[in-house]
Amino acid sequence: MKRIGILSDTHSCWDDRYALYFADCDEIWHAGDIGDIALLERLEGIGPTVRAVRGNIDHGPVSRRCPELLIFTVEEVKVLLTHIGGYPGKWSPGMKKLLREEGIRLMVDGHSHILRVMYDHQLQLLHINPGAAGRQGWQKQRTLVRLTIDGADMRDCEVIELSPQTPAS
Repeated sequence: MKRIGILSDTHSCWDDRYALYFADCDEIWHAGDIGDIALLERLEGIGPTVRAVRGNIDHGPVSRRCPELLIFTVEEVKVLLTHIGGYPGKWSPGMKKLLREEGIRLMVDGHSHILRVMYDHQLQLLHINPGAAGRQGWQKQRTLVRLTIDGADMRDCEVIELSPQTPAS
């Protein structure tokens, strides 16, 4: 059983609550627009495994270190992590084909700053966009997601809202 912490679109914004909410996670996944490599390094100080992809604002060290797309397996669930992927009914060009060919069961992306947890019945996969954890952008609510993967089962998906009144550090 693995507990997963998911975030995206931090845009270099560190918040101490990332460490608070992800402290019990086995893995942390960042779906791009990290911003500063120091943020990724701070995430690595929280959990034993950090997986991250670069987003459209990521350059320099982040771009060199993080690929555009990761495909990996956690427990018995094949995962695709990327920054721009779309969502059920509106996948990015070529994404639906890739998801089908790879047998993906969990697709995680960011970019839109819109929190989405949706099941694609046609592809039989769960799609998660954790929304934006950073302050850059138009979103009114900053969010994180936690999820448990146990064998082939994905459960206990929870959305964490980061109150805008609490300052980030």
